[in-house]
Amino acid sequence: MDYQDTNQSELDEKPEYFTPDRPIPKKSRRKGSSVTRGFVYLLVVLVLMIIIAGSLFAIFGDFGGLPMDSNKVSVIYVQGTMITGNIPGGLGYATSEDISKSIQDAADDKNVKAIVLRVNSPGGSPSAAQEIVTEIKKAQEKKPVVVSMGDVAASAAYYISAPTDRIIANPDTLTGSIGVIWLFENRSAFYEEEGVEFYVAKSGDFKDMGGDWRGLTDAEKNYSDQVIQEVYQRFVDEVAQSRNMSEEDVKALADGRVYTGQRAVELGLVDETGNFYDAIDIAAELGGIEGKPAVVYENKPTLSRLLFGSEEGNIDQSKAFLRYLFESPFGRIVA
Repeated sequence: MDYQDTNQSELDEKPEYFTPDRPIPKKSRRKGSSVTRGFVYLLVVLVLMIIIAGSLFAIFGDFGGLPMDSNKVSVIYVQGTMITGNIPGGLGYATSEDISKSIQDAADDKNVKAIVLRVNSPGGSPSAAQEIVTEIKKAQEKKPVVVSMGDVAASAAYYISAPTDRIIANPDTLTGSIGVIWLFENRSAFYEEEGVEFYVAKSGDFKDMGGDWRGLTDAEKNYSDQVIQEVYQRFVDEVAQSRNMSEEDVKALADGRVYTGQRAVELGLVDETGNFYDAIDIAAELGGIEGKPAVVYENKPTLSRLLFGSEEGNIDQSKAFLRYLFESPFGRIVA
């Protein structure tokens, strides 16, 4: 057998798939492998969605308990100077609209058994306090309202605390300061030095009362005192009625001075000392909750303002919103 015959014989014996004119078969895809990859992709997508949802809750709010929880205590923050208006919360001011709406929502929620007002405020507008007090009393027809005082809960902040079912303060909380003030500024000496003159056309003697280009007349001083006493009397009446005290006893304490939380307990202005979580436990008890309550926060400040707005910008925005109040020619009454 020659070399050529041998090679041809060997080629004739090769397996069929080695023939030059036959295509190499493709590997078949396994069905199980495809299903596994699809499951992995779906799992990755679900994990990413959970992470995104959790991040959004962390930025813009919190869970505040599950919807099916039927034993909730609702916490509402009163933090900053109290005013009427609609500026965003968490910018150093507590607006009556925001707080009143939060109280309404908590009062209407059948799963909320009690409300805690967490108060950190030096006071503010008597009108703002009166709007909040109105909503507190409406809520009390459905469920108890408890106040937890933080660093300070004075003047108008005590005004809204007085009618609640229980007041809890830290031993060194500053509270009280029952009283009213109306501030007028006289810059006439400055204007005179700068050569600034005014001509005021007015329809009545009191129409330009409070203008800083002059001081108050004796008649205006008497009138401002009458207004202050009128507002002050409503404050005293609210405290006396709410705290079961006589008007004389309240007025003996209502000279504007502040009291520590411990001293306020001794004077009957506060019920007991304790911290924020003590107040939650007391509210839960008053609301008939057995066991640990689910705590929800109606207006808790979130991370969104820290992430999407600078503090300086927020302060400037607040000043712009409140220009009507701080630049009023009538001055402003503060409790």
